[in-house]
Amino acid sequence: MTKYLISFPSEAMVLTEEEFPAVVAESHAVIAAAKAVGVYVFAGGIAEQVDPVLVSGDGAVSSELYPGSRLSGGFAVLEVPTRAEAEDWARKFAAACRCAQELREFMYDPAS
Repeated sequence: MTKYLISFPSEAMVLTEEEFPAVVAESHAVIAAAKAVGVYVFAGGIAEQVDPVLVSGDGAVSSELYPGSRLSGGFAVLEVPTRAEAEDWARKFAAACRCAQELREFMYDPAS
């Protein structure tokens, strides 16, 4: 089976304060459904209040990131047999989160 990243940047989720609890509940329901059928790998949100750093091979830590590098919002990693099934899960997350989701396929790595 193939692993897929389903994600959205934080600025894509435009909600009122009143809508937020329903979105949390609905997105957690999608995660619960993915767990129930055994396709869930990992999900979460980026802690945007914590600055990212770049760590080099010699152990140096820098606040300078790769040009154009930006990761925000929420994501889920699911492992499913087909891209069509991954698209179906992305639709479920899009409906729950009230915003379109990006879908990316991880390359196969026999060591992971």
